[in-house]
Parts: sequence; structure tokens; C-alpha cells
Amino acid sequence: MLEIIVLPLLTMVTCKETRPAIIALHKNGFTGKDIVATKIAPKSTIYRFIKNFKERGSILVKKASGRPRKSSKRQDRLLKRIQLRDRSATSAELAQEWQQAGASASARTVRRRLLEDGLVSRRAAKKPLLSKKNIRDRLIFCRKYSEWTAKSYSPMKPLSDCLGHLEKGLSGEEKVSATISPVSCQQ
Repeated sequence: MLEIIVLPLLTMVTCKETRPAIIALHKNGFTGKDIVATKIAPKSTIYRFIKNFKERGSILVKKASGRPRKSSKRQDRLLKRIQLRDRSATSAELAQEWQQAGASASARTVRRRLLEDGLVSRRAAKKPLLSKKNIRDRLIFCRKYSEWTAKSYSPMKPLSDCLGHLEKGLSGEEKVSATISPVSCQQ
């Protein structure tokens, strides 16, 4: 005979194992009232499982009703690849390209599928324009160093000495390549 385990009321969670356990108890002659006393699941859940089992003769969950999806998982992956190729494409453009690939869906469906994949649309942040101070300082810098040649840079220290960001074990060639390169400034 089956052993009945009494669970505390706080852990009444219906999961994949709960349905077969309730049906097994019912098949072994336990009434709905006896099964409710075990506190495996809420009373209404237990009686619903038993009723559905009697009607269908199976413990399998009935397929949910609803409109079938317009796209398959494969088509959804294709849409994601299309979107990642061109991040700035609108949902209407993506829908058009997706339709050419064989999926018939609207721009709204495209947005829903991309949201399911975690691709949220955002307007790109605008880069702030240069302030008058930045423009003035850059112009002063360019005018000051516009006459410099490659020889003018030779007395400068490598960046590793100035900033200390590079490791001490660099070879001589790497230190030379880490020196400040000439800046081309046009007036």
C-alpha cells in the first residue's frame, strides 16, 4: 500500500509529481476527502484532477486552447539574426525582410518576438555636441602643436612611464609603440 506523506500547509505547491500522486492515491481507493487530508495540494485542485482523470482516463494535461503561433522557433531565431545584423532597422523593415524569408507576420508580431528574445527597442542616445570651451581648447591645442614633426615627439616619455598603466615587463619595442603618436589637426 502507498505511504502517505503529510506536508505542512505552506508547501502546498502543485507540480509535475503532484498530479500522478493524487491519481495514484485515488486509484488505490482513497476518497477525495482522504487525499485532501494529506495536504498535497489545495482541495479544489485535488477534486479537479480526479474529475479530469475520470472524464479523460488520463493524467496528461489537455492542450491549451488559443490561436496557434504565426512563427516557429526556427523562424524566431532567424528574426533575431536579422535584427542583430542591422540594429537600426524598424519593426516594419524587419517584418518585410522576415516575410521574404518565409514567415508571414506583422510589425507588431516582430516587436513581440523580439521582446520574447530580450531585444528591447530603444532610441539611440544622442552624442552631446562640443561646448564652446571644448572647441576653443581643441583649437588652441591644434595651433600649438600643428608644427610638430616626428622628431618633436622623441624627447617625450612613453605612456607606460607617464601613466603607469602598462606592465613593467614590456620589451623595448612595445615601449616604443606605446609612445604618444602625432595628432593631425586641421584649422
